[in-house]
Amino acid sequence: MAEAEVVKAKFENGFREAILNAVNPLGGFSNFINRGEVVLLKPNFNTADPFPASTDVNFLKAVVELVYDCGAKMVIIGDSSTMSLNTRKAMQKIGVFELEKMATPPRIYVFEERKWINRTIPAARYLKSVAVTEYLDRADKLILLPCLKTHFLAQFTGSLKLSVGFTKPYQRIHLHLGHLQEKIAELNTIIHPNLVIMDARKCFISNGPAEGKVAEPGLIMASSDRVALDVEGIKIIQSYKGNSLAGIDPWELPQIKRAVELGIGKRVYL
Repeated sequence: MAEAEVVKAKFENGFREAILNAVNPLGGFSNFINRGEVVLLKPNFNTADPFPASTDVNFLKAVVELVYDCGAKMVIIGDSSTMSLNTRKAMQKIGVFELEKMATPPRIYVFEERKWINRTIPAARYLKSVAVTEYLDRADKLILLPCLKTHFLAQFTGSLKLSVGFTKPYQRIHLHLGHLQEKIAELNTIIHPNLVIMDARKCFISNGPAEGKVAEPGLIMASSDRVALDVEGIKIIQSYKGNSLAGIDPWELPQIKRAVELGIGKRVYL
């Protein structure tokens, strides 16, 4: 599966076709989801700003449908916005709760309205413990749905950075006080996604995560490897003139380098 570790599918005839074209070379949804399982989808609703700052609801709807088609008993959508915002209001503004009108609807949860579970991070240097949503324990499978964009503090935000939304909001103050990228990687040692699907039809190539200079790769990307997918995302951003990641070896970006050290991904030498 080495050549298909990260699959890039052109977005041409709608979300359903593009998502399947990205996931099928990895074995299809049935390679990751068993009939009767509960599947948690983690989108990016850090703010209510339009895509690519936040997940496109139509993209999210297509993933919900495809996961149900695979035989999932229940699809859960959950997130927690940046600590200065009300997540429920952000989701309402984006239109997330409209998905509850689907023929087979998902259950939609605001993480900060539910329980948090304290977890230690044994291999950590910088983030020794953290409180995460109880829904990580409630789901049988986890699918991450990141956007592709730069980040004014973390340099890049994709699959790895998306997991910050699993944590209790006030704890994110400590997260951002120093060694942010390394802490992002350490957090990911207790997050275990089965599949990652990235909506890379548009991306921010500078600034971010809420606004920035926009490019349009026109891609849907998928992988079971967070690090490999993020590295490919960084390379895509670097392909555009005026990007803020120019001249950086993606594998040396602190969040990527620390993730490899922790065994979350394996560096590929070309």
